[in-house]
Amino acid sequence: MRTFLVTALLSASGLFAQQHNPNPGYWQQHVDYKMDVDMNVKTFKYTGKQQLVYTNNSPDTLRRVFYHLYPNAFQPGSEMDARLQTIADPDKRMVKSFKSGNKTVNESRIATLKPDEIGYLKVSDLKQDGATTKINEEGTVLEVNLAQPLLPGKSTTLTLSFEGQVPLQIRRSGRNSAEGVALSMTQWYPKMAEYDFEGWHADPYIGREFHGVWGNFDVKITIDKSYTIGGSGYLENKNEIGHGYEDEGVKVTYPKKAKTLTWHFVAPNVHDFAWGADPAYVHDKLIGANGVELHFFYKNNPEYVEGWKKMQPKTAELLEFYNKNVGPYPYKQYSVVQGGDGGMEYAMCTLITGNRSYGSLVGVTAHEFAHSWFQHILASNESKHEWMDEGFTSYISDLAMESVLPAKVKEGEEPESPFAGAYKGYFYMVKTGKEQPLTTHADRYDTSTLYSISAYSKGEIFLAQLGYLIGQDKLAETLKRYYADYKFSHPTPNDIKRTAERVSGANLDWYLTDWCQTTNTIDYAIKDIKDEGNTTRVVLERKGRMPMPLDLIVVYEDGTQQGLYIPLQLMHYEKDNPYPNLPRTVLKDWDWGHVTYEFTLPKPKSAIKVLAIDPAELMADVNKEDNSYIPGKK
Repeated sequence: MRTFLVTALLSASGLFAQQHNPNPGYWQQHVDYKMDVDMNVKTFKYTGKQQLVYTNNSPDTLRRVFYHLYPNAFQPGSEMDARLQTIADPDKRMVKSFKSGNKTVNESRIATLKPDEIGYLKVSDLKQDGATTKINEEGTVLEVNLAQPLLPGKSTTLTLSFEGQVPLQIRRSGRNSAEGVALSMTQWYPKMAEYDFEGWHADPYIGREFHGVWGNFDVKITIDKSYTIGGSGYLENKNEIGHGYEDEGVKVTYPKKAKTLTWHFVAPNVHDFAWGADPAYVHDKLIGANGVELHFFYKNNPEYVEGWKKMQPKTAELLEFYNKNVGPYPYKQYSVVQGGDGGMEYAMCTLITGNRSYGSLVGVTAHEFAHSWFQHILASNESKHEWMDEGFTSYISDLAMESVLPAKVKEGEEPESPFAGAYKGYFYMVKTGKEQPLTTHADRYDTSTLYSISAYSKGEIFLAQLGYLIGQDKLAETLKRYYADYKFSHPTPNDIKRTAERVSGANLDWYLTDWCQTTNTIDYAIKDIKDEGNTTRVVLERKGRMPMPLDLIVVYEDGTQQGLYIPLQLMHYEKDNPYPNLPRTVLKDWDWGHVTYEFTLPKPKSAIKVLAIDPAELMADVNKEDNSYIPGKK
């Protein structure tokens, strides 16, 4: 009966997982994993068998496939190790810093790993439909020459055995974290690389970000019975496990003398599978919106256990916020698991560090949970388009935090924009003169700082500024439609642009080009303002390469106010008045070729108290000093 139920669940998952991508001719590959794993908690070594049914939905005949062997990155001499030793600002979690004279030396923690501390993943006996294949391991990538070509529309079964060693916890995955979590099992199994309209994405594991194939996972993990597991998927055999599931009315039936337990998980329609395990986990559960089970696994440390308890109802509030503002969470479970380092999103779960303040726990959970929508349901290629994942996640999680845990504001002060940090980061990057375009591969940024600001801050501004371009209501509608149209597929930058165009009617190709494919900056100025009889002539100047439509506000000495809007000719669009209570005059379009623009105000210069460009400050103008005119102010 249990086998039937599992099979039925995996089959039924296809009903809500149909490809929603509306692009003509779109296709994506499909995988079904079955894995049986044995974990030795004393040696931190594990063995397993994997059966993978690979369906080729592409129009191409495949003669080879690729697997990711991520644990191999945690070995001295790996590409990840080499990168740590050559980049100017390596991830502080991955290096040991010490003084040598007047210099700070960063020593790669991977470089000093001993043989019993490294990570590795070895594959053997890889067969295709029972026939032996030829394999070639290159670092973190396994190349497999198929025994028989895989034709379009056909499926094949790949079986293999694997042996792994969990490395000391250095980045994301690993054992014995700084907080004492025994196992953070992420990027731990032989994972099929993605093949799409661009070809294979068999990227080595050097720095960050991932891309995976949609599919169903059926995973059995045998481990010491004292360990509790939290992670991806639904636990199918609660009656054999216990560990916090007793309150669901299940009767635990495992043999009392058993030394190990086998945890059986099913994760339908995901593109990754992760888990954490520790003998001292506390396991709490809360029912959120739409009956979604929210699970929390964390160590019972008196220094932060109170924060973990308080954070749980906020997680339920976050679920409601994302459901309302992006779209319904499609699974019936989500788990917050202590482990790893910092925070990292995975299918149906996140691993985060636990020794945090209450506010930090809510903040990191808000961000990682939001990744469920912008990465684990909308699965853009985050290696190539990291800004779509991190930036969009930052945008919606910053809005969520403003809603569920607003920052305290001193009396008499205006609350700061939820996007203020993103704009500050972007302006800092521009001033360095070292910015790289958002088309840069996640591993190819010159520094970690440039990656972080580009992916998180500039990516977040893409959406915040899009609201300036088309209106906040149209942006909100765009996000919902983007989710509805592209969930369970692999959207590209053009897809979010086209969605915004369909919703608003604006032409936005110039925006995607300038903001994402170049380092062009926005810089507008009030160049001149002078009397012309009883009127005022205003001259504006575009100093940066990137064009924008302009919102302006003029405040007169008599207290009256007026909004002005200069459409951008490239957009062929006029947005609604963002300030409905303020009268607005729509001026003629401004094209890109003319670097200056003139218009006339109906009152003399002496009647003007303030004239300002972009009063909401949503336009990422790199020099705001010349964006306003205030009489007497230089």
